[in-house]
Amino acid sequence: MPRMLLQEASPEVYQGIIKTAGVIHRGPLDPAVRELIKLRASQLNGCAYCVDIHSRDARSQGEREERLHHLTVWRESPLFTAAERAALDYTEAVTRREPVTDAMWEALREHYPDDREAGDLVGMVALINALNLFGVPLHYNEMIKG
Repeated sequence: MPRMLLQEASPEVYQGIIKTAGVIHRGPLDPAVRELIKLRASQLNGCAYCVDIHSRDARSQGEREERLHHLTVWRESPLFTAAERAALDYTEAVTRREPVTDAMWEALREHYPDDREAGDLVGMVALINALNLFGVPLHYNEMIKG
């Protein structure tokens, strides 16, 4: 069992997170990009529970197995678009708490010029990192079903 289930221990906090995720989900950001962001950040943060959930979600939305397998080596893989690469580059920098350079930001905005879409992308990266910060220390990995 996990140490704590946030939805039971602090339902208001949990509902706030779910509400924010819903806003992003209904926004203009491509669902495939949303799932790649969630999966890559979760890989970097070592959140096995989130990796499990988001890889399943990506598959259910039609994501190809090859791309899921290549996500850890996306820089070397030809399977990702320039827009996805910009999103993944930003995701990795933020997740690793590294500077988001001007060049990185410009590349991101080149592919996501719409403010709402870019804002949702920034929000998605922040949100998945926050969720990983709940999942890892609370041992959500113990809820993985084989």
